[in-house]
Amino acid sequence: MTFLIVLFVLVMQFLWVYIDDLVGKGLEWYIIAEVLFYASASFVPLALPLAILLSSIMTFGNLGEFYELTAIKSAGVSLWRFTRPLTLFIVLVSIGAFYFSNTLLPVSRLKFGSLLYDIQQKKPALSIKEGLFYTDLENYAIRVGSKSDDNQELQDILIYDHTAGRGNTMVILAKSGQMKQSADERYLTLKLYNGYSYEEMPAKDGNYYRRPHMRTSFDEQEIHFDLTAFTLKRSDEELFKDYYSMLNISQLDHAIDSLETDYRSRNTELVSIVRNFYQFKNDSSFTAITPVPLGEFASKPVLEQVPDNDRQEVLRDAINNVQGIKGYTSMRARELDGRRTMLNRHYLELHRKFALSFACFVLFLIGAPLGAIIRRGGLGLPMLFCIVLFLIYHVISMTSEKLARDSLVNVHLAMWISSLVLLPIGLFLTIKANNDSRLFDSGSYLRWFKRLLRLNTRTS
Repeated sequence: MTFLIVLFVLVMQFLWVYIDDLVGKGLEWYIIAEVLFYASASFVPLALPLAILLSSIMTFGNLGEFYELTAIKSAGVSLWRFTRPLTLFIVLVSIGAFYFSNTLLPVSRLKFGSLLYDIQQKKPALSIKEGLFYTDLENYAIRVGSKSDDNQELQDILIYDHTAGRGNTMVILAKSGQMKQSADERYLTLKLYNGYSYEEMPAKDGNYYRRPHMRTSFDEQEIHFDLTAFTLKRSDEELFKDYYSMLNISQLDHAIDSLETDYRSRNTELVSIVRNFYQFKNDSSFTAITPVPLGEFASKPVLEQVPDNDRQEVLRDAINNVQGIKGYTSMRARELDGRRTMLNRHYLELHRKFALSFACFVLFLIGAPLGAIIRRGGLGLPMLFCIVLFLIYHVISMTSEKLARDSLVNVHLAMWISSLVLLPIGLFLTIKANNDSRLFDSGSYLRWFKRLLRLNTRTS
């Protein structure tokens, strides 16, 4: 139940973020339901650890509040033994989470990303408002003075026709009109009544300032509009399948191997090009590069061996060469940084699939003893502890992931830092709960402080 509640909250958050992309485009209900279904699958890695933490705190808090844990311990059953079945269940959930993140999650992200992209590219549904120009019909701008409640009868119509590609050279005015869509909603027919059309004809003699003008009156005229651009066009999912978040472990291994090979080859190529312009000494950065022998130039500075009349030209050429190689190396360095970032993203996604399962177990290791210690069920105090702990977990996870993308933290360790930080806390709480410690009992701390004061008074 907590998992469904958390997932619902996350889906509602997604809905508020993308509400502008979903509303006003005439989408069928099953398209929106499909988007929400795939979005909910994408939020499972975030919802599952939070749900395990909250449910474990609530469950053991309930048992502690009604002294059921006390009764169990009085019967000689330790907390370790009592939580053994639940621990086995969490292990099974962690295995299921790994299977989900490796098998189902890439497919759901692929379908979600493809469908969301198609919805974002779709034009809004046909909606002509009174007194405003409607420009979503290609090559047309339409304004109506008023319209009926059924959106079919129009009055005071003004149309700018840009189909000729020569600007506002064709204008149509009509007193009234009737708008109707075809049965398959692919075409729109607009019947105009009692109007005029004004058109500027192309100049025949090449004189831009002298053009013929044609004015035509009509009793009835029909204009047909193509509405295929307003339909949802589904893109080929093959276009999105190489994105790192849509790959499973074997695909990520293959992609990482290719990216590593390409990165090393481009880095070697850059070093080989730069060696032609610079002289390096053997140090920790270029141990494999031997310094270029100076030969006869070692006796005195090179510039002094150049004739005076050629010295300015040599300096100018040297500056141009230095600026050129500096610009080239800067460009290649930015390119390599981008490739390194993409490679780091693949590594992070690979470790994320394993870290999710480990995080589920660690958060249960925190939630179960914490609930037994605070002895409060329901959604009050457990929710407070859950939010604080999950915020710590999430902030550490997001921060380490961002640092790893920029190569500031070891990319193989980044996804595990948040779980490794919370693991000692979970072990500490488990030991305290097994010893029936009153870790969050303010009275015990107050009594300890009073004893400390009395001890200081006797000593003085």
